[in-house]
Amino acid sequence: MIYKYYGPPGTGKTYKLISRARAYHKTGTRLDRIGYFAFTRKAAKEAKARMPVVDSLLPFFQTFHSFAYKTLNLNEENVMQPVHYELLGKKLGIRVSYSDKYNDEESVYLTCNNPYFQLINRAVNKGIDIEDEFDLGEHDRKEINWHTLNHIYKNFLVYKQYHKLYDFNDMIKLLIDYDKVPKFDVVFIDEAQDLSPLQWKLYDKIKEKTKDIYLAGDDDQAIFAWAGADVNRFINEPAKEKVLMYSKRISKAVQQASEIPISKIAGNRKIKKYLPRDYEGESQYISTINQLDLTKDKWLILTRTKDQALGIMEDLYKRNLYYQSNKGKSFKVRLYQRIKNYLSWVNDDAQLDEKQWKDIVEYTNKTKITEKEDWYDLFTKASEKDKNYIRNLLEQKENLDSPARIWVSTIHAIKGGEEDNVILCMHQGRTVQKSVKRSQAKLDEEHRVWYVGITRARNNLYKLKTKNKEKEYQI
Repeated sequence: MIYKYYGPPGTGKTYKLISRARAYHKTGTRLDRIGYFAFTRKAAKEAKARMPVVDSLLPFFQTFHSFAYKTLNLNEENVMQPVHYELLGKKLGIRVSYSDKYNDEESVYLTCNNPYFQLINRAVNKGIDIEDEFDLGEHDRKEINWHTLNHIYKNFLVYKQYHKLYDFNDMIKLLIDYDKVPKFDVVFIDEAQDLSPLQWKLYDKIKEKTKDIYLAGDDDQAIFAWAGADVNRFINEPAKEKVLMYSKRISKAVQQASEIPISKIAGNRKIKKYLPRDYEGESQYISTINQLDLTKDKWLILTRTKDQALGIMEDLYKRNLYYQSNKGKSFKVRLYQRIKNYLSWVNDDAQLDEKQWKDIVEYTNKTKITEKEDWYDLFTKASEKDKNYIRNLLEQKENLDSPARIWVSTIHAIKGGEEDNVILCMHQGRTVQKSVKRSQAKLDEEHRVWYVGITRARNNLYKLKTKNKEKEYQI
């Protein structure tokens, strides 16, 4: 039997899956016969933690890629690492930056910044030839040409074959082709709206050998179509359906704002409503971030593009505000921590904390640093601006060893995150505006992106206006 939960933001779709998994375990289902597949490693770990047993007794609480990796008995020497992509890029004369594939926070769709590898990955996810994906034109023609793409793809295949390496998609394809999928009594799949056609093929193999399957997702939060995700398969999959209606997260004002973008979706969509929690909250436009007091409370600042996020972070830096992004704390704060670590190492103190600041002062005195100098100056790579930035943060009593109260991210990178106060930068960006003109599907996905951005706010939503109304997404 297949069951499907539609879970609008904050309605507890993950909680529902875990509750069902606990119930199966309680009634005698063996733990190695329960499969739970999440979109990120972080989500899989959190699901494990909510089960009433230790991690080691839950062998199949994983991402699809981890599932394939372990089932095929592969090891790290068999897997394409970021360094392999970078080395191959150098040989081919292209720049490749590939983030850590085992990062807990990031999904598999946010790993490579090179447009050629992104297109190749998208084609494989969709199960189509790279030529067909190229012909679809879902890329910037100035960034990608066919001759270079074909050359990179052929060399990519040769490189993997020569070094006996597999990427994530290769693992899933091998698992499908060799029919290595084990039998399950019950399988749970969270964020199913983000599965690609390749992952749906693996799902079909799992379905053949499983008694009960529970799918959970929200088609209105399907924002990875650009990377190959197939939301229509999730919507159309025959199942016994239930809509989770009560949000424990979203305020009334935020819920009302969220209805606007999804009302604009013209394509395939599951019609559903969800009810907010009993808290009014607020949703309002602001002309500048300076209108808000960011020195108190926690804030999430969301942008549509990475460049916009960098601009926001630069502004926060100028205002001496402590912030961080999905990649971690800012370079300036990491600089500070390196200085602390250096001094800790010199002092033979591997566990430096706030109570050990006197030791730092004593050390700086021993090194004959004058009263006009301080230990910041020990790190010669630090600019005067960066030193002043750190000094100002410490004077404001910011604990730089703790996560920042202000988090800056693109909407795509924060999916699944939430905060009491959200600043949503309404600037779409020129590239995005060009993209949505290509098809209704692109436009529908754009509406979904803004829906996700809005619903990251628990209490208050502040919509940051642009200087150019034509480039602003209207809510």
